[in-house]
Amino acid sequence: MTGLLDGLVDDAGLFPPTALSMPDAVARHRADSLAASPVLTHRFLCPASRISELRAQLEIGDRIRVGLIADKGLSGLATALSDIAADPVLDLALIEFPLAAANVPVAEVIAQLPDRVPVFVEPVAYSDIAALTPELARLGVGLKLRCGGIRPELFPSAPALADALVAAAGGGVPVKATAGLHHAVRYTDERTGFTHHGFLNLVLAAAAAAGGTDADAIEATLLSDDSLRLVRAATTLDAVAVAATRGLLTSYGSCSTTIPVAEAQAFGLIDPERIS
Repeated sequence: MTGLLDGLVDDAGLFPPTALSMPDAVARHRADSLAASPVLTHRFLCPASRISELRAQLEIGDRIRVGLIADKGLSGLATALSDIAADPVLDLALIEFPLAAANVPVAEVIAQLPDRVPVFVEPVAYSDIAALTPELARLGVGLKLRCGGIRPELFPSAPALADALVAAAGGGVPVKATAGLHHAVRYTDERTGFTHHGFLNLVLAAAAAAGGTDADAIEATLLSDDSLRLVRAATTLDAVAVAATRGLLTSYGSCSTTIPVAEAQAFGLIDPERIS
C-alpha cells in the first residue's frame, strides 16, 4: 500500500487497440471520474485533430483535463489550443509532441507551445534519446517513451528501454510512457505473438533508474515475469524511493482504465478502501 501507483494511468481510450468512439470514450471517462480511482490521473488523452469532436460530446457539469496529442505536428495545433482555452469545460493538462510529426528542431517546437503547461516530446527513434535528453533538460520538458503498438517494431527492447530510463534519470528529465503496457507484468500476447512490457516492470525499472542503478540491472527488471518478486519489490520501496520513482515516471497512457486498477488491487498495491 505504498501509493506507488497513485495517479499513474492516463485515459487513452481513443487509441488502439481499444479505439473507442468519441461518445463511448467520453462516457467512460465520466464514469471513471465519478469512481475516482487513485490509480487514474483522470486526464483524457485526445489528438489535436479531434478536439472539435470532443467538444461536441461535452455536457453541462463536465470538467475534462485534456492531454493534447499533437498528432499533426504544429499543423492545426494553435487552433486546438485556442479551442481548449475558449471552452470552460476543458483544461489543458499537458501536451505530447511526436518529433516525427515535425521537421524543425525541438527548441523551435517548444518555442511555439504555451508556457507553464507540461510538455513531453516523443523522439523519432530510441537511438535519438541519448543525444536528445540534454536538450530536453535545458528546455525543461519531458520525454515520451513508446512501449508498444500495433506493429512489432513499436515495442522497444528491454536494453533500449533501460538505457532510455538511465538517460532520463541522469538528465533530470521526467518521463511518460504510452502504448503496449496492457498488464502489470511482462507477458506475451497469444493472439499477436507480441511480448509486452508490464507497467509494474516499468515502474520498478524507473525506481531503479532514479536510484542510480545501472542499465543491466534495470534491463533484468524489465524482463522479469515473476509477479511475486515484482510485487515484493514494489511494496518494500520507502517514501523517498516512491517520490523519486514518480518524479521520473510521471504516468503512462492506457487504452483500458479498468485493467490497471483491477490488477493493482489484485496484487495488493492499492488499499481497497481507496479504490473509489
